[in-house]
Amino acid sequence: MPELTANGITIHYDDHGPADADPILLIMGYGAQMTLWPMELVEALVGHGFRVIRHDNRDIGLSHKFDGVKAPGIVRHSLMRRIGLRPKVPYTLADMADDSAGVLEGLGIDRAHVVGGSMGGMIAQHVAARHPDKVRSLTSVFSTTGNPKLPPAKREAMDVLIKRPASFDEDVLVEHGIKVSRTIGSPGFPTPEDRLRERTRALVRRSVYPQGPVRQMAAIIADGERTKMLGQITAPTLVLHGEDDPLIPVAHGHATAAAIPGARIETIPGWGHDVPLELVERLAGAIARHARAA
Repeated sequence: MPELTANGITIHYDDHGPADADPILLIMGYGAQMTLWPMELVEALVGHGFRVIRHDNRDIGLSHKFDGVKAPGIVRHSLMRRIGLRPKVPYTLADMADDSAGVLEGLGIDRAHVVGGSMGGMIAQHVAARHPDKVRSLTSVFSTTGNPKLPPAKREAMDVLIKRPASFDEDVLVEHGIKVSRTIGSPGFPTPEDRLRERTRALVRRSVYPQGPVRQMAAIIADGERTKMLGQITAPTLVLHGEDDPLIPVAHGHATAAAIPGARIETIPGWGHDVPLELVERLAGAIARHARAA
């Protein structure tokens, strides 16, 4: 897999479609490797006439790891934020946005359509705010403004996301990954068991790095609310959100769309916090129409 230096660190990426086609940059979420953007979605977007780039965020997959750098724990960090204190974090979502912008620079791409899912949506929002000249359009997928007054995740969804597996034996990791996917996934579009198991095992064999998500979560908590920042975004924006998302409820999508001038939102019943194959064509079509309109 190719790699490049962006924002001073090594980033792994892949690149699909004609080099001269309009580029789409896909940014994945918390603790998630870039391959959780399914190839079926990538191929569908290429079929719509786009060049599609995925990349591993820092501290996950095959990109740079910040080994040995400590981050405050979730509980301590959250409590400190509530009383107005800002603990030191290894890096911020703005830093991660600069990584993504650096990927575009490294590939010689002046402007791209930027699509981010979950934490990747938060990063994409920062890219659009910090690097407006690089963003032709923004698509924020099952993401949020960070407003603490919005409905929280379901308890079981947050618990399974932050709980560590019992061991790092491959089979244990696969079962843990399957449980995570089942808990936060789409109730209306459940992934078949054989596909889910195959995909999860491929992720485990590609990379296991439990320290990375701890630092990524610290970056999310430290970022706080972005509503004011979102009001400064000028890129044409589409918000996509599942009506049955247990991790980031659909109210977060509506708040995101309301915060960004001119943004519009599409919600889908039965969709949770994943990218089921049954929705690939619909999601690719929505992203492609939005990009062409921009």
